[in-house]
Amino acid sequence: MSALRRGDRLLTLTRRQFLVAGGGALGGVALAACGSSSAPPAAITGVAHYRSRPDLTPSLFSITGPAGIRASGFLFVNPTGPVMIDDDGEAVWVRNVPIASTNLRVQQYQGQPVLTWWQGKIAHYGVGLTGEYTMLDSSYREVMRVKAQKGLQADLHEFIIDAAGIAYFTAYRTFSTDLRSIGGPRRGPVLDATIQGVDLATGELVFDWHSADHIELAESYSRYGHKVPFDPVHVNSIDPTADGKLIVSARNTWTIYKIDLATGDIIWHLGGKKNDFQHGPGVHFAWQHDARGHPNNVITVFDDEGDPREAKQSRGLVLEVDETAMTAKVLKEYTHPFKPLLAGSQGSVQILPNGDVLVGWGAEPYFTEYRADGTMVMDGRFEHHQSYRALRFPWTGTPTESPAIAVERRADGQWVVYASWNGSTETSSWDVFGGRTPRRLTLMGSAPKTGFETAIRVQGQPAYVSARAVDSEGRVLATSVVISTPRSA
Repeated sequence: MSALRRGDRLLTLTRRQFLVAGGGALGGVALAACGSSSAPPAAITGVAHYRSRPDLTPSLFSITGPAGIRASGFLFVNPTGPVMIDDDGEAVWVRNVPIASTNLRVQQYQGQPVLTWWQGKIAHYGVGLTGEYTMLDSSYREVMRVKAQKGLQADLHEFIIDAAGIAYFTAYRTFSTDLRSIGGPRRGPVLDATIQGVDLATGELVFDWHSADHIELAESYSRYGHKVPFDPVHVNSIDPTADGKLIVSARNTWTIYKIDLATGDIIWHLGGKKNDFQHGPGVHFAWQHDARGHPNNVITVFDDEGDPREAKQSRGLVLEVDETAMTAKVLKEYTHPFKPLLAGSQGSVQILPNGDVLVGWGAEPYFTEYRADGTMVMDGRFEHHQSYRALRFPWTGTPTESPAIAVERRADGQWVVYASWNGSTETSSWDVFGGRTPRRLTLMGSAPKTGFETAIRVQGQPAYVSARAVDSEGRVLATSVVISTPRSA
């Protein structure tokens, strides 16, 4: 480990279909710096195509809602790979991954913002078959990769870094036990949901928790199936608390647990068959995801209720959980504003710094931002994919690679330069330079940045062109390589 360096048909997949699909796949990274072409690559349904970066094909998004009143920052999702998008649904940064990825988010490590995500292969029964966590700095340079220890594979569901630089993440092992009590064989395979905590600075394993040591099979609502290992718990989120504990969501027990980091003991159960709280009206969740603790006794959770179906629709829940009185009540619930969505898997709820609430609908291909009172301010939709979570964070990205360009000659004889700079959040406009030789270029066109890739019309008939990215104050951020224009239309 290194130190930190400065419009198509919608597909709503069931949980099992998502797992078989593996969350999407893209080919290996091929960072082409520039190129010339007369047309984008052959169309693939539901993804964008760029002349300057034909190797990048992020999912298409549509976003509706009132303009100018959303929380600040960009949206972070993993439809077919990690992608950051703006409020217009345009990609800002795209990363190809070999197979599948989940859980893209901004975190803090050693006082600096970093991007983290999981990538690997998903088993058909819903856990990481192979995998690791990747961390990049604000220039998209790799800081480290983190793997599970003790022979386990890093799992897709969680990777969260606390203030001390300890990363807590999920992993799974398979063991055999007597499953006759749940309709299985005398000896059958069972998944043990594991939480590991690793000190990122040293690589030391400082926490190693196993659900098999603390949660009984009888707590599970999952059904035994002879073709897959029995998954009684299925941990899908971990959240360090202000008092030095962990809040853990277990999908298959319908329970949120509070766990003592020193002993590994379960302090309390919220929901499920061993519930310790007196519930107010509406405090119920099933197959839930993404439990997070907040100040003032607040816990948020995405209440899936689907696969198998337990209610008519999923919802984002904001709960007040009084650990002294041992009571729980609903402060607010968020359902989709236009139609009931029932997610069979995944999902997230995020309280944003301005008080807005962002709900990612998991297996349903939507993400929605609300005011705290429930007023919708944004509704986004994946054209052909879905995302394990949908999150919003501030982010300033300055790529180390050069901007990429491509050029084509249109039917009217005019040249058009296509410019992009993957991950740049400060580019406001583009200047294009051209000339008869690569060393004598003059300004031939300018245009404000429009989405991931900007088309700039060029005045004249240059033999060579390049482009430079300019910020909102007119400062030059970076310049592309010089490329030649095609000799014929």
